[in-house]
Amino acid sequence: MEQVIKTVFPIVILFTGATIAFGAVMGIVAYTVLAERKVLGWLQGRIGPNRVGPWGVLQPFADLFKFIFKEDIAPDKSTKFVYYLAPIVAVTAALIPMVVYPFGPDITSVDWSFLPFGLGDGVKRLPLAIAQIDVAVLFVLGVTSVGVYGIALAGWSSNSKYSLMGGLRSSAQMISYELAMGASVLGVVMLAGSLNLTDIIHAQMNSPFRWFIIPQFIGFMVFLISAFAETNRVPFDLPEAETELVAGFHTEYSALKFALFFMAEYVNMFTVSVMCVTLFLGGWYVPGLSHIFPAGSIPYAAVSVGAFFLKIFAFLFFYIWVRGTLPRFRFDQLMNFGWKFLLPVAIANVVLTIVAIWLWNVL
Repeated sequence: MEQVIKTVFPIVILFTGATIAFGAVMGIVAYTVLAERKVLGWLQGRIGPNRVGPWGVLQPFADLFKFIFKEDIAPDKSTKFVYYLAPIVAVTAALIPMVVYPFGPDITSVDWSFLPFGLGDGVKRLPLAIAQIDVAVLFVLGVTSVGVYGIALAGWSSNSKYSLMGGLRSSAQMISYELAMGASVLGVVMLAGSLNLTDIIHAQMNSPFRWFIIPQFIGFMVFLISAFAETNRVPFDLPEAETELVAGFHTEYSALKFALFFMAEYVNMFTVSVMCVTLFLGGWYVPGLSHIFPAGSIPYAAVSVGAFFLKIFAFLFFYIWVRGTLPRFRFDQLMNFGWKFLLPVAIANVVLTIVAIWLWNVL
């Protein structure tokens, strides 16, 4: 019996951690939608949602129930299997990267020997990440890029010219800006000497700059602009331009299928915000915090996790602010900007980083 408990216990801990992380991300996504509607209301001189619950705080639950109970309609001549598969592909590709997010520093100050059956024997640290893999940056970029298949399949299977045009636009846009985004990350990877997200945070802790946004400001700007295009957000929301394409790739979707696409967009916003914070703003690292709380302690971890999410919220607010401020690009402007300006700048940043590292090592 004791051996069975020792075998099952790590699985239970991993499942519990994954459930907590998933619940936290889903809560943030739900209230990001509410925050967007509120902030856009304030920017436009309106109040925003204020009917469901005090100050409208229960609006996300009302929206969820609305999607659940809406009639589920599918186009008569759509390719049914692909039509239903597309939103699942989109939301799955958006959620999977969550397993490698470093939400906070390892907790090392707790003695776990109090656990029964010797479950705490040999446990020296409690990592605040579901999984730590050595190629986490490639994993995130690779998995999120699969999301374009969901959008392209939705456009093709709906048997609608608006959906098809939105799917084609999205495919061209995401492939174009993935190149610039990948190149912008290379500078950080070279400075850190690792593709592991936790190692990148530790490299920033040991760097004289503390955060990589200082030596990699060009890479940061390229990554930030590419993130808007990758997530189909204003001013790069051409795949769902309502003035041209009704609703783009999800024109023919309703009820929970539409909700999955909606959720995938906001989860992707969260993902690129996490990546931006981790790669350029030190992740959970707060300079000087170790002088207040000992590293590895629970208070140190709690403040670090709080700082990590505050940085993410700042980026999510920036997304909303840009939506309420900037107009939409034309599609030809979008493609020209990506290929003729952003990608060359990203490549130039890589070359400059190589030269700077070489000079640093030589001198």
